[in-house]
Amino acid sequence: MTTRRSGLGRGLDALIPSTPAVEPSGFRMVAVDSITANPDQPRTRFDDDTLEELAASMREVGVLQPIVVTDTGSGLVLIAGERRWRAAKRAGLATMPAVVREATGSSTLVEALVENVQRQDLSPLEEANAYHHLLENYGMTQDQIADRVGKSRPAISNTLRLLQLPPEIQAHVDNGELSAGHVRALIGIEDTAYAIHLAERAIAEGWSVRQMEEAVRTRK
Repeated sequence: MTTRRSGLGRGLDALIPSTPAVEPSGFRMVAVDSITANPDQPRTRFDDDTLEELAASMREVGVLQPIVVTDTGSGLVLIAGERRWRAAKRAGLATMPAVVREATGSSTLVEALVENVQRQDLSPLEEANAYHHLLENYGMTQDQIADRVGKSRPAISNTLRLLQLPPEIQAHVDNGELSAGHVRALIGIEDTAYAIHLAERAIAEGWSVRQMEEAVRTRK
């Protein structure tokens, strides 16, 4: 699958040094098994090979960069660093470094979701589902989302429109067979079967985005 990068924000990697001279506030070693994955994590796929490589590195030199968690009172919930946490579990580590933030209600989960959208290599559909989650579950507007993630409102709207596509076409995007640019041209085609046909033909014949757009114009 082709790696995609959102290119948004500086991200925690730039804000938290790999080997800080002074431990940041709330920094401590925490039990790996005491951490729960963030339910609002937009990324749904983690590459098995790269996780194993990271786990192997951790066995040799440990975890160089802390993850970020929030203490909910009933346990630790991951905010940023799920890939490192998963690798630590693979490596069989009992503890790992973490920056622990105090729970502040739903705002912490919104922060976590926004951070993940900003700094991770999400697929277009993972990004669209993250925006949809912020809209439906946290009452944010498209303008507010655009301001938080550093994108324009039309960019947020166009990404959300990908969720209108038939599941068959969404699967092609999720698998990296078609780009968001390819399938945006298919949004709004009422004949679902024909839209799926164009998507499959584009894959089989290696169409460019321009060729897809031309095929849609010809149909109309």
